[in-house]
Amino acid sequence: MRTKGRLTGDQTVTYTRCVKAVFRALAAPPRRRLLDALFKEDGQTLSALERRLPMTRFGVMKHLRVLEEAGLVVTKKRGREKLHFLNPVPIRLVHDRWVSKYAAPWAATLSGLKHRLEDKAMEKVFEIYIKTSPQRLWEAITDPEMRRKYSFGVRVKSDWTPGSRYQGTSSLNDTAILEGENLVVDPPRRLVQSFRALWSEDVKREGTSRVTWEIEPVGDSCRLTVTHDQLREDANAELYGGWMMILSGLKTLLETGQLLTTPGSLRYSQGPKPAA
Repeated sequence: MRTKGRLTGDQTVTYTRCVKAVFRALAAPPRRRLLDALFKEDGQTLSALERRLPMTRFGVMKHLRVLEEAGLVVTKKRGREKLHFLNPVPIRLVHDRWVSKYAAPWAATLSGLKHRLEDKAMEKVFEIYIKTSPQRLWEAITDPEMRRKYSFGVRVKSDWTPGSRYQGTSSLNDTAILEGENLVVDPPRRLVQSFRALWSEDVKREGTSRVTWEIEPVGDSCRLTVTHDQLREDANAELYGGWMMILSGLKTLLETGQLLTTPGSLRYSQGPKPAA
């Protein structure tokens, strides 16, 4: 029996292994340079990355393999090309567990909340492993009460049928925070949605993008991949910068029953701060 809110022995071992893999991956300067290259321009081919480092193609492949094993790089097939994307979620998990909440703005900057591309429409890919079942993970994504616990206090309501609308509202006052259409609904494997942010005039001007949730069982866990694409060139980082905290909160909730209390994690479920 597990005490609610505490990691079991197996979970502690798994988490420790993940942390070691992240630190091992970050220890080598060439791997950090690869991450820097993806920070500057996400979604690059092996050939493009090879041109950025003074080493052989085999050497670049070897370092990329270590980064993939640590979850810091995610690959996607696009026709005949294999694109590599920076996945900052593992760094965020370490940050959420170890870094003081007062240092969060500084740490969040280091973990890459503001990614920008120079010459093409943006696509952001985030990947995380969660010890849960596909059905439970699907429920956490689509149930309004569960969703608000890890998604900045925002309830997302819909009937979850293809072509239906969904809307995210503040749990404080029902103010609309985001909205869109469910393009593909395939429980418990895949959910594709159009996405329009409403929380400020700046993000409203960004228009509509697309979010794809993909759930893949892996042993007693699930690999969740969230792809946010169809973003305009140099899009406002607020549109995609919160995914790391959302996915970290989702993993924490399903594995421990706890809620994250990092700055902003309950942004739309708490009242305004009193004036100083």
